Amino acid sequence: MACLLVLLLTLTALAGCSAGSPGTAATSAVSREIQTLLDAHARALLDRDEASFRAALDPAYAPTALTGFRRLAQVPLDDWTYRVTGIDRTGDDRVTARTELGYRLRGHDRGPVTSGRVLDLAERDGRWYVTGDRPAEGAPRQLWEQGDVTAVRGARSLVLGVGQDPVRLRAIAAAADRAVPAVSAAWPSEWAREVVVLVPGSLDAMGGLLGAPGSSYRGIAAVTTGETAGGADAPADRVIVNPEAYGALGDFGRQLVLTHETVHVATRAHTSASTPVWLSEGFADWAAYRGTGRTPAQAAPELARAVRAGELPARLPEDADFGFGGDAEALARAYEGGWLACALIAERWGEKELTEFYRAVGAHPGRDGAVEKALQEVLDTTPEEFTAAWRTYLGERLG
Repeated sequence: MACLLVLLLTLTALAGCSAGSPGTAATSAVSREIQTLLDAHARALLDRDEASFRAALDPAYAPTALTGFRRLAQVPLDDWTYRVTGIDRTGDDRVTARTELGYRLRGHDRGPVTSGRVLDLAERDGRWYVTGDRPAEGAPRQLWEQGDVTAVRGARSLVLGVGQDPVRLRAIAAAADRAVPAVSAAWPSEWAREVVVLVPGSLDAMGGLLGAPGSSYRGIAAVTTGETAGGADAPADRVIVNPEAYGALGDFGRQLVLTHETVHVATRAHTSASTPVWLSEGFADWAAYRGTGRTPAQAAPELARAVRAGELPARLPEDADFGFGGDAEALARAYEGGWLACALIAERWGEKELTEFYRAVGAHPGRDGAVEKALQEVLDTTPEEFTAAWRTYLGERLG
């Protein structure tokens, strides 16, 4: 949920310069100079070479930038790059560079996390110096911009936290380690079989990592970022924990949350715009509850209350039913309905067929017809028949 923003901007010339004009050529030359500077700046960061890193900084900005440099010492970086995507001159000797930052965590990321950054630079004695670095408009902040980072490595996980007790981070790593084999048992397809978890210091800080107001995630214990159906080179996934909502859960609830989010990491390559939310969230809940011994009535209390009150839903949950910030009970019923739809498939058709159904829906070229085609080809049924079977299943399991 809540996907990372990837800016794919093309290099633009100075305002008022036509293609092929001297202004355009000058801007291209500046762009190359700044790209060379940022390449060296990134290498210094990876090499932990503070003197070389400082060499690219304006003295007034150096204390701020070096704070970030020192915080990143705890982050196991395998790659760090800037790609200049545009240059805007803001003065005779000043420019703003639009860039795409990409980084990978050692031993965890096959592809980079990418995010738009805006860097301010000033020219002095024929050389450019960085005077500022901030997220592009709408882009998220990075964890190390929020405070000192503590890293905890699990057997199958890496947990990075800010403002968190290391004991708590170790407990999260242990839960993530348990989630990985549980997810692999439910989703036997190839995936990384490891997870990276970010634990910010507050709900508002969580919102900052997602480029959205923290209030949007109030009561949501965790979300997973990533690019759907992106293949092996897609930006890496991150599970981001809401320290307030997660902390209010008991041991079972915390494990359930991390297993659910790890399912999203595992299924990311087979989740696309064709996948309805009831299927992606329902499958994640089905895999998380699998083997726990929880009954449908225990795991779906809001939907059970509705069914017992004679309010059996007429249709499967729609995407809009999963929106945050609305009716919490309605949101719970949507999640529970999706979970029981997947539980029905696993029980009546089989777990193998459930995973095949998930992959078939995600592989369809568009949303229209995706579920209908997969129902027919994988389960040999129709939407009408499946909905009727689901409603009967709800009545039998929750009534």
